[in-house]
Amino acid sequence: MLNAAQQAQFQAQGYLVLPDFKAPAETAAVRARALAIVDAFDAEAHRTIFTTQDQARTTDRVFLDSADGIACFFEEDAFDAAGHLRQAKALSINKIGHALHDRDPVFDQFSRGPALAAVAAGLGLVEPQIRQSMYIFKQPGIGGEVRWHQDATFFVTEPVTVTTFWFALEDATVDNGCLWVQPGGHRTPLRERFIREGDATRMETLDTTPWPTQAEAVPLPCTAGTLVCFHGLLPHYSAPNRSAVSRHAYTLHATDARSIYAPTNWLQRQDATRPVRGF
Repeated sequence: MLNAAQQAQFQAQGYLVLPDFKAPAETAAVRARALAIVDAFDAEAHRTIFTTQDQARTTDRVFLDSADGIACFFEEDAFDAAGHLRQAKALSINKIGHALHDRDPVFDQFSRGPALAAVAAGLGLVEPQIRQSMYIFKQPGIGGEVRWHQDATFFVTEPVTVTTFWFALEDATVDNGCLWVQPGGHRTPLRERFIREGDATRMETLDTTPWPTQAEAVPLPCTAGTLVCFHGLLPHYSAPNRSAVSRHAYTLHATDARSIYAPTNWLQRQDATRPVRGF
């Protein structure tokens, strides 16, 4: 359970860093499982690329169907001009998403348990529902930038309840693309909304408040096993990884069942046999 000081920090700053939340054996297990998923992935048959620079343009059927399943997405710079991978497949994947927590037993075990449930309760999620999971590789040399954004853009609820649980599976540093946040930025308005209309998506601008400047942002370097929690309105960013060291991370996005989940959100569960569950 979170103590009063931790709860106060989350309310004031919009984020909370919990070192050593996961044991080395736990992080090693999900890293090994992710590599096994990539190893089994047919890179020639599926070439979906993930980018936050123009996500509406790059959204495809694989992306939409991954709401109920497990799919691999390549880095923007993974392929050369001829369409061939520049490096090994295992060093070319941007992320795996988006239902690892429900579809894979290793990730299911990592994503749930009394400790996580207690943290969620301490952050104010009374009836948490895990909407999405992502394994992010941040590959050495080609790990893409994740531009400034708010996670509530992709998980619109009334009222705003989406909360992010970000696990460092390897040491995250300024050099290999750690998170940057704007302390207190969760009190700024929602700037964008990612809307799904059938099989089409678009990004709608809601507010023109500028994204944080470098002077307003703080980096969150952390060691493997750390859990970073942040409010859905908190602006955050990660730089490209041009170092020789990867920065693997795993994220969960949860909303509160007491809030109204927008029918226009891109992630809509189609499999009625797998209802959205909590921790």
